[in-house]
Amino acid sequence: MIDKLPHEKGFHVSWDQLHRDARALSWRLDGKGPIEGSWKAIVAITRGGLVPAAIIARELNIRVIDTISVKGYNHQTQHPPMVIKAPQDDLMGDGEGILVVDDLVDSGRTLELVRHLYPKAHFATVYAKPRGRVQVDTFITEVSQDTWIFFPWDMALQYVQPFRGTD
Repeated sequence: MIDKLPHEKGFHVSWDQLHRDARALSWRLDGKGPIEGSWKAIVAITRGGLVPAAIIARELNIRVIDTISVKGYNHQTQHPPMVIKAPQDDLMGDGEGILVVDDLVDSGRTLELVRHLYPKAHFATVYAKPRGRVQVDTFITEVSQDTWIFFPWDMALQYVQPFRGTD
């Protein structure tokens, strides 16, 4: 068997699929918040968590949304994650009642950093890989560690060569 580059074992997610999966995530989270079944706020991990957080906020009627920006990649090269924009301090506290949303947990390093800052928050992702799954409280779909997820904001409509080539 021929080894593949990371992008060659791809899981392509359309806008429709992401919307369906984010709605499914909101259904799993519904009634699970610590404040009479509700959440105090959503914090989206930018940039990938912005779209799922907006969908979940709509579905669960959550009006307070903030962001935390964590940088752990430079193009496709990983480096130690660091917070470059924190959410509002008086909102966050230790994370009690906060729903932290991201598109994907991969290695788990980003969520580990955010969990350290807000240990009582609930962490939800649409997609999860095995190495990072321990950092997530709720997710929808697990993919293998060697799968590269192509999100709709990373793609353009164009011809793609078939996996096995053409005759």
